[in-house]
Amino acid sequence: MNKQSEREELLRKVEELDVKFIHLQFTDIMGAMKNVSITSDQLEKALNNKVMFDGSSIDGFVRIEESDMYLSPDLSTFTIFPWTNIHKEARLICDIYNIDGTPFEGCPRNVLKKLIREAKDMGYKMQVGPECEFFLFHTDEKGNPSLETHDDAGYFDLAPIDLGGNARNEITMALQEMGFKIETSHHEVAPGQHEIDFKYDDALVTADNIMTFKMVVRIIAQRHGLHATFMPKPKYGISGSGMHLNMSLSTLDSKNAFYDEKNKLELSNSAYYFLGGLMKHAKAFTALTNPTVNSYKRLVPGYEAPVIIAWSASNRSPLIRIPAERGEGTRIELRSPDPCANPYLALAATLKSGLDGIKNKIEPPEQVTSNAYEMEKEEIKERGIELLPADLHEAIKALSQDEVIKSSLGQYAYKRFAEAALYEWNEYSKYVSQWELDRYLRKF
Repeated sequence: MNKQSEREELLRKVEELDVKFIHLQFTDIMGAMKNVSITSDQLEKALNNKVMFDGSSIDGFVRIEESDMYLSPDLSTFTIFPWTNIHKEARLICDIYNIDGTPFEGCPRNVLKKLIREAKDMGYKMQVGPECEFFLFHTDEKGNPSLETHDDAGYFDLAPIDLGGNARNEITMALQEMGFKIETSHHEVAPGQHEIDFKYDDALVTADNIMTFKMVVRIIAQRHGLHATFMPKPKYGISGSGMHLNMSLSTLDSKNAFYDEKNKLELSNSAYYFLGGLMKHAKAFTALTNPTVNSYKRLVPGYEAPVIIAWSASNRSPLIRIPAERGEGTRIELRSPDPCANPYLALAATLKSGLDGIKNKIEPPEQVTSNAYEMEKEEIKERGIELLPADLHEAIKALSQDEVIKSSLGQYAYKRFAEAALYEWNEYSKYVSQWELDRYLRKF
């Protein structure tokens, strides 16, 4: 079906389903979803790329003197919101273009598309399956989020201990109505913490799905009188929320490029090189997979989050794990990312890392088979194992020194991202926290 036929089919569908409002969605450089809403009679205009917006008003986009941009909807992303009853509403995810018709370099979706083309030129397609964790908290009498956890349940607990089960089930049902293939749904380790996993897909579809997932979780939680947060570490003393990425490459004829039954671990050379690339560039891409000050409160020992740049086929403590499934299920699990990450930039940077490993045949070091959480500093040093960045500033510095990862973003997106991240770090550095007041106000 050509583009004109696709447009005509979509227009017919909107009319037949009596859709009244359509939300044109896009993502800013730091991973926040943005939205321009139109009525259905304006859809044809939108499909002809005639919906303009002021890019200077969006974080990390353009200066005011070059602000005009337009939204180009991806017709494959059309879906109806299942929670709208009175008037049907739908959405389309959009790419951002300059007024001259060229793709906007600061559009995160365009950044990922560029890396997908690079992988295709090398003969690969990337598939990703995310594991998104989140917290559900009560709201106060004004509807503002509190830090009161919604339950006291633990890993895999059931109702009545897991009081978030109803909200989680409704989230799952809404996602299924929007086309998601849900694999598992369960309570996580910390009180009030949950996880819903959906089936892996091509990198761009997965990035779109992560953004949609976060939107749906927040909306359904609100309908239950709860606040859903993807903040990595909302409370001291409990586990934080991660977004593990299960990644694989397939050849253009759809064979798993990471599987080799003749190898001891049944991993191909491409898998080892991809793994080597991830480890080489881990410090730099951490700025993108863990992009907030709070991200690094999760990446500390003692809470099942990785702190060392190592890999293993047998345990979950290092940065990278090789799950046991083989054949078409052979994959690499990157355990450091958190759900604050802009999924388009995170996947672009990790894909670029792996492709660089394949291009340059970067061999990974020996795997770590012992529990990385119990390794002493002396042992880590003796084995030459490096650590992930300890804070956002260290991660941005590592990113600034890695030309490969910078090139995955492009100069424009890199500069805008680094500026925004450094601004956050500087604001945090100046802020006087309650911890400091409790610690020092009476003491000195």
